[in-house]
Amino acid sequence: MLHYAVRRFALAALIVFVAVTVMFLMIRAVPGDPVQIMLGPRATPELQARLTAELALDQPIWNQLAIFYGNLLQGDLGVDVFSGRPVTSIVLQQLPYTLELIVASILWSASLGIALGAYAAAHPNTLIDRITAAVSVAFVAAPAFVVALLSLLVFAVHLRWFPAIGVGDGVLDRLNHLVLPAFAIGLSWVGYVARLVRASMLEVMGENHIRTARAFGLSERRIVMIYALRIAILPVVTVIGVGIGFLLSSAVFAEIVFARPGLGKLVIDSITTRNYPIVMGAVLVSTTLFVVSTALADLINAWLDPRARSTV
Repeated sequence: MLHYAVRRFALAALIVFVAVTVMFLMIRAVPGDPVQIMLGPRATPELQARLTAELALDQPIWNQLAIFYGNLLQGDLGVDVFSGRPVTSIVLQQLPYTLELIVASILWSASLGIALGAYAAAHPNTLIDRITAAVSVAFVAAPAFVVALLSLLVFAVHLRWFPAIGVGDGVLDRLNHLVLPAFAIGLSWVGYVARLVRASMLEVMGENHIRTARAFGLSERRIVMIYALRIAILPVVTVIGVGIGFLLSSAVFAEIVFARPGLGKLVIDSITTRNYPIVMGAVLVSTTLFVVSTALADLINAWLDPRARSTV
């Protein structure tokens, strides 16, 4: 297991390196003078030259990349062009807001999806199964930004059940502000998880150990909850690990619609102003979060199912 974990995290580090390098090159390939955009048309030539030298934009692209990784190895992500604050502190200040949004979305969507999928698999080809299938497909087809706008209009503006914008102060107030954004970006994952659990459960329910459990006279509830669901839930672990990356992209819509701070809103604002250090810092943290979550999901799968250890 330790050997598998070492190989998996080595692969994760390689993926982060490639992804960040590609993003670095793509940002530098955007047309236009980033220094002039950041400072505005009234900036003096001396100020433009100084900022160009500070960002190493006067050097070849591969030298810029080497300087970036050299600073990164020292824990230095650069300095914000406008505020002069370290990029690391700015990104880490926004990270908790995005993490709490993603965790809340995963918790409620996975819990409901697993329950719906397991119940539908335990009652195949019934009216409940058909209703669950239709609801799941409808949830999957609902874009996050549409759900965010509709939930804002219905539950915040019309019904006034939840606050419309911000993150709130205090634990209860923050949870109250978290309901609508988490609902908006987690709704589609209810459908994904429900369909995945149902398909996996139906496959497991036909295996020999399930028939043996029935032959021994165990209750159907015990068979489903203890012997079938524990195996059928394995693919869900992988999907949730990969889903964090999709939730990160969906969180951008939620943070903009509900005026929440977070990595997504930080990246959008920084791209608008061509603030290179902030963009690279936020992309690095987001990519690392996505890759590490996928690696942890693979490790959990390998721990639950030793056959998965031969895939890396």
